[in-house]
Amino acid sequence: MARLPAGIRFIVSFSRDQWYRAFIFILTFLLYASFHLSRKPISIVKGELHKYCAPGKKDGVRVNGQSQTAGGVPTHQLPDNETDCGWAPFDQDNYQQLLGALDYSFLCAYAVGMYLSGIIGERLPIRYYLTFGMLASGTFTALFGLGYFYNIHSFSFYVVTQIINGLVQTTGWPSVVTCLSNWFGKGRRGLIMGVWNSHTSVGNILGSLIAGYWVSTCWGLSFIVPGAIVAAMGVVCFLFLIEHPKDIACSPTLVAHSKSYENGTHRFRLQRPAVPDEKLLDPETQCLLLSDGKRPIRQNHVVLLPAADSGSSMAAISFTGALKIPGVVEFSLCLLFAKLVSYTFLFWLPLYITNVDHLDAQEAGELSTLFDVGGIFGESLAAGSAAVEPSLRDPGRGRLRPPGEEGLHLRADAAAGRAHGMLLLSGALVSGPYALITTAVSADLGTHKSLKGNAHALATVTAIIDGTGSVGAALGPLLAGLISPSGWNNVFYMLMLADACALLFLIRLIHKELSCPGSATADQVPFKEH
Repeated sequence: MARLPAGIRFIVSFSRDQWYRAFIFILTFLLYASFHLSRKPISIVKGELHKYCAPGKKDGVRVNGQSQTAGGVPTHQLPDNETDCGWAPFDQDNYQQLLGALDYSFLCAYAVGMYLSGIIGERLPIRYYLTFGMLASGTFTALFGLGYFYNIHSFSFYVVTQIINGLVQTTGWPSVVTCLSNWFGKGRRGLIMGVWNSHTSVGNILGSLIAGYWVSTCWGLSFIVPGAIVAAMGVVCFLFLIEHPKDIACSPTLVAHSKSYENGTHRFRLQRPAVPDEKLLDPETQCLLLSDGKRPIRQNHVVLLPAADSGSSMAAISFTGALKIPGVVEFSLCLLFAKLVSYTFLFWLPLYITNVDHLDAQEAGELSTLFDVGGIFGESLAAGSAAVEPSLRDPGRGRLRPPGEEGLHLRADAAAGRAHGMLLLSGALVSGPYALITTAVSADLGTHKSLKGNAHALATVTAIIDGTGSVGAALGPLLAGLISPSGWNNVFYMLMLADACALLFLIRLIHKELSCPGSATADQVPFKEH
């Protein structure tokens, strides 16, 4: 018999469960990356909504569609619905407050909606709930861009669009987190979540590049194209998302095994040596037989644990019940200040580059992607290693230290750096602790004894943590819009103060850990989003 090609051997070396898990990992990564892709255009377009006006340019007269200076030299062609200094009403001197109000409208609605989203989401099918959110988000993202083509200059139109978009985007994070945790066991979820959490920076990079491509020529498309992408991913979600492994007769977890054997097609793992005359079954067959219940498997052949859906019979956890879980309040408040810093960079970095370096909106958007490239390393490497690296655990106790401590010390200094070479480092130091707070803690959610295996608690606790963090996300861009007219230095001082406040809540956890060795913090809760 001819030897199988290397590619085929690679394919069959993985079990059916492993392929499904890889598919869910990639699918949920792309779904939530598309949410962040649709949030980025507003930060790129800010430099176009209010352009830099040279002295006396506001007094220029329009002749045959062209703007002229006092010397009568034509400068550039302007559309009929655009002024010399940008797009009304953002062409006024208070443009920073108006742009900050747009950010606040979106993020405040997101924060309020997040508290409700987890409670609603755990009572509805994830696939339908997420599909609705993505289709609605794509619609309202595109609607913002239609204001360019329909010559809309009403500030209330853009505010209402941002509010509704913020509300429907809250369907994303609790849904993808719940789905991902259904498929991956607690043993390696820290590393998996660390890598998976880089969707934030990947989505931001793609959003910056897509929005930047049209921002200088037709900024309406900077919203319409990302909106179409999110809506298309909503259709993909409806067609392909599998909420739970039990839906396709697969095991929810894979156990660690001491020894493995291969028969050329499937890989078998035994907990202890099998009797010679026993016939081993491949994982797919075992999974189907276990779910069918007609043919039990001998216990010394345990390869995949049966799906013990203990959480299905438990009532959903209440809001106050989730708050009583040790560490939820501390991590929520810490995330509030961490998100304040992260989202200020997310929404204001391109405009800051435009004002300081006098670049156009497209160049500023492309340059700002360096911050997100650094964020990929900060999120994936730091979060993954913190969840699995023994040196990051408390000696002798095996518990995770409160995450983000080192980065919060350093990133305040990096935040004040203005050189382009600091963007990568700033991105890593801002996004790293932000990801640690949300992934390392969330990876241990199901282990807390107070939950007693209640799987329904995940969406509620996730919503509380991210909802509280989103309050800070709303305040950061709003404060940046109010403070920036007095100088960008003051904005960075505000960010450093927020970092210090986040660190204070971590210090409280450290003190609690050192003074009460029996009160572990590693098995304490939740997830973030993004």
